[in-house]
Amino acid sequence: LPKSKMGVDIEHDFKPEYIAVKGKGDIIKSLKIAAKKATTIMLAMDPDREGEAIAWHTKHMLSDAKKDAKGKFQRVTFHEITKDAVMSAMAHPTTLDLKLVDAQQARRIVDRLVGYTLSPVLWKKVRRGLSAGRVQSVALRLIVEREDEIEAFKPVVYFEIVVEVAVPKNDAHMQASLVTIDGKGAEKDSFLVTTGTQADGLIDALKTAIYSVAGVERKERKSQPYPPFTTSTLQQAGATSFGWTAKQTMATAQKLYEEGLITYHRTDSLNLSESAIAAGREYIGKEYGPQYLPAQARLYKTKSKNAQEAHEAIRPTNVTQPEIEAVSGMTSQHTRLYHLIWKRMMACQMTEAVFDATSVEIDAVSGSQESGVRKFGLRTTGSILKFDGWKRLYKRSKEDVILPEVTQGEGLRYVDLASEQKATQPPPRYNDASLIKVLEEKGIGRPSTYAPTISTIIDRGYMERKEKRFYPTTIGQSVIKFLLTNFKDIIDYDFTAEMEEDLDLIALGEKKWVPTIKTFWTPFKQKVDEVEKNAKRVEIPVEKTGRQCPDCKQGEIIIRTGRFGKFYSCERFPECTFTENYKEVVENLKCLECGKGDVVIKRTRKGRMFYGCSTYPECNWASWSKPGAKKDEEEPKEILTS
Repeated sequence: LPKSKMGVDIEHDFKPEYIAVKGKGDIIKSLKIAAKKATTIMLAMDPDREGEAIAWHTKHMLSDAKKDAKGKFQRVTFHEITKDAVMSAMAHPTTLDLKLVDAQQARRIVDRLVGYTLSPVLWKKVRRGLSAGRVQSVALRLIVEREDEIEAFKPVVYFEIVVEVAVPKNDAHMQASLVTIDGKGAEKDSFLVTTGTQADGLIDALKTAIYSVAGVERKERKSQPYPPFTTSTLQQAGATSFGWTAKQTMATAQKLYEEGLITYHRTDSLNLSESAIAAGREYIGKEYGPQYLPAQARLYKTKSKNAQEAHEAIRPTNVTQPEIEAVSGMTSQHTRLYHLIWKRMMACQMTEAVFDATSVEIDAVSGSQESGVRKFGLRTTGSILKFDGWKRLYKRSKEDVILPEVTQGEGLRYVDLASEQKATQPPPRYNDASLIKVLEEKGIGRPSTYAPTISTIIDRGYMERKEKRFYPTTIGQSVIKFLLTNFKDIIDYDFTAEMEEDLDLIALGEKKWVPTIKTFWTPFKQKVDEVEKNAKRVEIPVEKTGRQCPDCKQGEIIIRTGRFGKFYSCERFPECTFTENYKEVVENLKCLECGKGDVVIKRTRKGRMFYGCSTYPECNWASWSKPGAKKDEEEPKEILTS
C-alpha cells in the first residue's frame, strides 16, 4: 500500500491499491526475466500468513510476464532451512491458500483504515505529526494505565517478625515467621503487624515465650518442565535471560533460522515433529540416562487464544547439537540464543524435578494467667531437591533449605528475633517480557508483531525505555487520554482481541473479509466524523525545570517533546526561540574517561539508547552499557557519530 495516501478504495469493497516497494525495481525486473524462461515457478516464502500474502503478490506480479502462466506456479513451504526439509517441500508442492491471503489482506486494510483515519484527528485535536495504530495504541494504553497505577499508589507500612529457635537435642537452628496472633492471621489484602508500637509489644512477648512444634508436614513436590518456545515466550526469555529487547531477540533468531540452525521463529504452536521428539529422547537417554526419560513423549497443547496454522514450536534443526560455532555474520548473541532454544527443547522432553518439601508449624505461648496469656503461631518451610530431572540443564536458582528433624510436641529454645519494617511496592513498570506476556494473554496482536509494535511506540516518542523499563511520555499520555475519551471502543482490549479472532476465522474460511471490514468501518467512520466536529483539543503538559532562560532572562526553561524526542525550550516561545538538546543525567555518575562531565543518556538516530559524557564533543566517551552494569556486547564505535 502507498505511504502517501490511504490506498484503499472504500467505495468498491475496500479494494487495496498495491504498488511496488520503492527501490525494488531491479529485483522485480530480474525476477520477471527469470520467470519468462522458467517452466515452473516455486513460491517458497515464509510459512505463515505474511508469507502466503507475499507469495500471492509475487505470483500476481510474475503472471504479467509469464504467458500461459496457469499451472506454472507452485507453493512450497518448509519450517526449517535444511536440505531434507527443502527437498521434501519441493517434492510435495501445493497451491496458494487464499484464505490465509485474505486474512493477511484484511489485517493490512483494517490497520491502514485505523491509522490513516485516526492520525489526522490527532493532528487537529492533539498535535501535528502524531499517529495512531490499531495494536500500537492498545499496547500504549497498557503502559499509560500502569503509570497511572504507580502514580496513584499509596504504600502501606508493615512489620515482618522472624524468630530463630533451636532444637535442644542437637542444637540445630531454624527461622520461622510470625503468622498468627491469638489464633488470628492477617486478613485478605492486609498485614498482621502494621505499627511500630504493635511490633514492639509483640517482640517483648515473643522473647519470653515458650516454643514447641505444633505440626510437621512432609510431602513430595514435582516441578514440570516448560513447553518449547513460541515466538512470544522466546522474546520473553531473551529479555529475562539476556536483557535483550524483543527486536534484538527476533533479529538474532532470524539469523539462526537463515543459517538452518533453528525452525521458523514466528509461531505460536507448541507442536514438535515426531522425528524431533524421537531424536531428542534418544539423546536424553544416552547423555543423561534412562532416569531422565519419561515413559511417554511429552506433548504440549497450544493455549493461545488465536493460534494460527499448525506450525512447529521453535527448536534446533539438529536437536542433538547443544552448541554451535559462530559462522560469518554471527556473534556470541547467536550462540547464546541457540543454546537457550536447545535447552528448552531438550528440557521439555525430560522427567520432572522432584523436591521433598517440609513445613513446620510452631506454637509460642507468652504471659501468665494473671497478666494474660498470648498465643502466637509461626511457620517455616524447607525444600530439598531429591531428583533434578529437567533442571539438570539449568543452573540452580535457589539453594536447598534443610530443616532439622523435629516431631510434634517437641520443645524448642528461643535464640533470637528480628523485626523489619517494610512497605508495599507499586506494580512494576512493564519491560519487554512482561508487556509481551500481557499482550499475548489478552489476545492482542500477533507474536510476530510484538517487536515492531514496541519499536514503533518508542520511535514515535510515545514512550521511552529506561533501565529496560517502559515510561510513557507526556505525548503518549495525552494521546491515550484523547483516545480513551473519544475512541474507547477502538482501544478496548476485548474489541482488539475480537478483531484478531475475526481474522483467524477469515484464515479458516469461516468468515469473508469484505463483510468483516464493513462491519467495523461503518460505525468507526461515523465516530471519527463526530469527534472531528465536536471533540475538544487536548493540551500536552510540559515539564518545568526551574531554570531561567539564558537568552531572554524572563521565561523559564521547560522540557517539550518533539518529533525527535525531548528538548529544552523557553516557555515564552515563540517570543523567545531558545532551544537546547535535552540531557538526561544518570544520578551520581561521573564520566569514566574525563571525570568532569556527568554520564547522560543519549539516543542514536535509530532510537537506541546509549550512555555518553555531558561534555561531548570535548569528551568522546560512550557505551551501550551503564557504567558498572554487566556488558552484553562490545561497544560499537558508531555511537560516537550517531
